[in-house]
Amino acid sequence: MMQVYIINGPNLNLTGTRQPEIYGNRNINEYISELQKKYPQVELHYYQSNHVGEIIDKIHQISFSCDGIILNPAAYTHTSLALGDAVAAIKKPVVEVHISNIFSRDTIRQHSLISKYAKGVIAGFGIDVYELALITLIKMDENKS
Repeated sequence: MMQVYIINGPNLNLTGTRQPEIYGNRNINEYISELQKKYPQVELHYYQSNHVGEIIDKIHQISFSCDGIILNPAAYTHTSLALGDAVAAIKKPVVEVHISNIFSRDTIRQHSLISKYAKGVIAGFGIDVYELALITLIKMDENKS
């Protein structure tokens, strides 16, 4: 069974209540449960932290056992060279996602220190970016067979 980790950065634990005009009003934990039911062929794991070092540690820990990572680095997208280095250091495919269209936001949010190391980036489609990334990873896994 394919194993995929969804890793969220700071403040995304508040998805569904935090700035719903930007991040929507769907609870992230409920959404992940819905994805698991919709894609039973994938074992989904979810991790969220407000601390960059913990996110890096998790990426290092799971990179040997998972088939792919969906990463929403949130504000660390624009500020953490160390998180970019962690993504660059692993061999598993990482799809960077953003609920909002980062290119239509503040100038500082329009640059990612992660993207050059990610397999791809999906942004601006609301919470459904996670499903789009999951579909991408499933197709990549099917194509490597």
